[in-house]
Amino acid sequence: MLVVDQVTKRYGTTVAVDRASFTATPGRILGLLGPNGAGKTTTIRMIAAILLPDKGRILFEGRPVGPWSQALMGYLPEERGLYRKLRVEEQLVYLGRLKGLSLGEARRRARTWLERLDLARWRHHKTEALSKGMQQKLQFIAAIQHQPRLLILDEPFSGLDPLNAELLKDIVLELKEAGRIILFASHRMEQVEQLCDDICLIARGRILLAGSLREVKQRFGRNTVVLEFDGDGAFLEPLIQQGAIRLLSRTNHRVELVLCNGTPPRRVLEAALSHVRELYRFEVTEPPLSEIFKQVVRAQTASTETSHG
Repeated sequence: MLVVDQVTKRYGTTVAVDRASFTATPGRILGLLGPNGAGKTTTIRMIAAILLPDKGRILFEGRPVGPWSQALMGYLPEERGLYRKLRVEEQLVYLGRLKGLSLGEARRRARTWLERLDLARWRHHKTEALSKGMQQKLQFIAAIQHQPRLLILDEPFSGLDPLNAELLKDIVLELKEAGRIILFASHRMEQVEQLCDDICLIARGRILLAGSLREVKQRFGRNTVVLEFDGDGAFLEPLIQQGAIRLLSRTNHRVELVLCNGTPPRRVLEAALSHVRELYRFEVTEPPLSEIFKQVVRAQTASTETSHG
């Protein structure tokens, strides 16, 4: 188990992380989410024992993190951390040796993973010859090849096309099933919703919301409607003007909206049926994570302004 207990980190007068506490457990994926500058990366670097907290403690398997725990972790940072002049297989073997693998085992695992991630034909090329997406896959292999008990992924799908992103997701889910502790940091809320069991929502260095994803979403009620239809969305305008709904997202044939001021879902359904050519989907559900995040951050901002006022 990973325990972050009342951890604070300052850079001069700036508080990057403010009394953060959460727990991550084996076989579950914990999403650390928040906008850029929220404190996610600083928190991750303290868990990885790259930075030391000013206050509080971080325990992995009951002991304070340090050099001993780094050998049991895999860390995929948001920024590139590869040696550009090293050849691809040579790079993985070197990084595997640093994590305690024998030369033969490091080479065997490197070749197995290069094959699986469709990089085998590049194994004798220098890393700088790889595209951004291929380098991301290479760095992902480096983070997992030593079979870490704790895996930290910071924006792991950056630079990847949908097929390769799906490939990495499948591997992450396999590692989850194998009982690994996985931290997944992202500001992409839809990715967190797809992958994570638990979430920890950070803004301005503070944890504003934490718990299982299902419980967090249920807390915010079922006031969101998703429609998919054939035809234009002109029926929405009167509802917006009357304050009955608020749009969250809108494309040619899909709308996500929030019911306001006690508006029943039937009112939206009847307006849609009387206007669109075909209605393919009408679903009343919990709000998306992005909307929950906005609500919580707005409430925190308002509270902060009131206390300062």
